[in-house]
Amino acid sequence: MLALKFDNRFIAELPGDPEEGPRRRQVHGACWSRVLPTPVRQPQLLAHSPEVAELLGIAEADIHTPEFAQVFAGNQLLEGMEPYAACYGGHQFGHWAGQLGDGRAINLGEVINARGERWELQLKGAGPTPYARRADGRAVLRSSIREFLCSEAMHHLGVPTTRALSLVATGEPVVRDMFYDGNPRYEPGAVVCRVAPSFIRFGNFEIFTSRNDTALLEKLVDFTIARDFPEIEGDVPERRARWFAEVCERTARLIAHWMRVGFVHGVMNTDNMSILGLTIDYGPYGWIDNYDPDWTPNTTDAEGRRYRFGHQPQIAHWNLSRLAEALVPVFPTLGPLHHGLDRFIEVYTDEYRRMMAAKFGLHHLNREDGELVAEAFELMQRAEVDMTLFFRHLAQVDTQAPSLTPLNEAFYSEALRDRYRAAWQDWLARYAGRLRQEGLEPAERRAKMQAVNPRYVLRNYLAQEAIDLAEQGDLSSVHELLDLVRRPYDEQPGRERFAARRPDWARHKAGCSMLSCSS
Repeated sequence: MLALKFDNRFIAELPGDPEEGPRRRQVHGACWSRVLPTPVRQPQLLAHSPEVAELLGIAEADIHTPEFAQVFAGNQLLEGMEPYAACYGGHQFGHWAGQLGDGRAINLGEVINARGERWELQLKGAGPTPYARRADGRAVLRSSIREFLCSEAMHHLGVPTTRALSLVATGEPVVRDMFYDGNPRYEPGAVVCRVAPSFIRFGNFEIFTSRNDTALLEKLVDFTIARDFPEIEGDVPERRARWFAEVCERTARLIAHWMRVGFVHGVMNTDNMSILGLTIDYGPYGWIDNYDPDWTPNTTDAEGRRYRFGHQPQIAHWNLSRLAEALVPVFPTLGPLHHGLDRFIEVYTDEYRRMMAAKFGLHHLNREDGELVAEAFELMQRAEVDMTLFFRHLAQVDTQAPSLTPLNEAFYSEALRDRYRAAWQDWLARYAGRLRQEGLEPAERRAKMQAVNPRYVLRNYLAQEAIDLAEQGDLSSVHELLDLVRRPYDEQPGRERFAARRPDWARHKAGCSMLSCSS
């Protein structure tokens, strides 16, 4: 019998909406609204993460019972579950959007596991809530597969992230206009159970400041510190100052990790920014194939490219600045807020330099190294070089006789490789000289580099191939990808094709290059 221990502090300690149910409305004076998931016709478990199940204390035998699919599709509640949707606002594409909230995400409650850790369970695609606006509150299989796989892929890459417990088919079709071009179609529906210590976002604080509700803002700030940052102590002003600095530092480390592995979130609105510094809300994301700092995976962002890969650190700082503005009413002076924003820059700069040093096989980056790194990225962009493959194979360069040969697989165009061959040879000669100064044995250097440069990332075309099969009832690729991403830094014999550069057919194919926000 499936049983979990719940301790639902968010709804116990923060004010809720007096009205229950999914009627669309503006919710004032409340952090949450009680709403039940909408039952679905035929729930079927498609995939689950054994690691997340173990984290929550769910036995493997319980996962394969009909009850598990019923619960994590939203058809049935366990004892202790108290479903609700959270109220928040946000800046979307640089503009204040007002009330947003959990439009199709329904929180089931906060589980306390055997180690005393707190984990929130949230169903995405479980039906309409008061914050659904004009939407149906559902999610389609394609976006649910992408979120399920990417949540786990990011965790195993060492990137702070929300997790995913399960992927459940609903047995009901969902109408979506994937490209917003007036051609809607029926797609299979699904529900993902997301798991995180907290789903509180920047937007949870912004909404109350926008409404001049300082009392509730203050209550939410102090609750967040007490529940999610229990290590922070001191009097009230000190705790709040240390908390905001910690949020800025965690966000800085998160973005540095994104830049390390070549991940592009695609829609860094303030309502998609976790107060814990986690990657949250996997929509039109992507991994860099041929290195291009101006690339965005989001079709909605194609013109302005606000959320392009190379701009993510600046956007994170901009989002933190909006959070700081929202927190002004609960800080006696602006000093701690300015300090926190400065800490973002300091920590990001330090973390990025540290991670780049590791990627290039160096102990640290000096001034000349910074120039060497910048030149490598410039050549990668000009010559259409695959970022993941470049860094993985860079470890194979012979420091005594550097050659472009180990990097051949990373080039998308032989013509561009030949055009820039001389520039690459010059760069490799200087790079090899720098490595010789480090004095590491080749085997030790390779091991260190391969521990931070993944062999496998969840490229969009791989996810799309799995989606295409899943929509025909074949889940084998979903399961293989889930297994693959558990060991992204290891060589996995027989799976070399998953480490190959993006094929030409996928360069402009829907779902393989850019994606819409439709899900």
